[in-house]
Amino acid sequence: MAGLVRKSFATPDEIRPFQADKGRMELVELGPGSVGRATFEPGWRWSDHVKPIAGTDSCQASHAAYVISGRMHVVMDDGEEAEFGPGDCMICPPGHDAWVLGDTPCIMIDWQGATNYAKG
Repeated sequence: MAGLVRKSFATPDEIRPFQADKGRMELVELGPGSVGRATFEPGWRWSDHVKPIAGTDSCQASHAAYVISGRMHVVMDDGEEAEFGPGDCMICPPGHDAWVLGDTPCIMIDWQGATNYAKG
């Protein structure tokens, strides 16, 4: 066993910017995987600001996340949809589009989908 590990988003291991300055994914590596803090700026939409990086028709990452601030609307490829806001925990399987609602950045911590998210 490796023992205790301490990482901070104040000094992330990697920062992946989204297109058009609409946010970023900050990652800390914790051995078996990464934890990401995503900042989605007002006007951000996956299909506009990450799709060109990912090269897929919809987001193929699986997310297990906690929303710190802001609001996000998610639409699955099959038409199911939901809105998430501060204090919400989210499980979101692959195959979706999403966008920020309102004028507040949506900030969330993602324990599952950060490793390859917005990675060219």
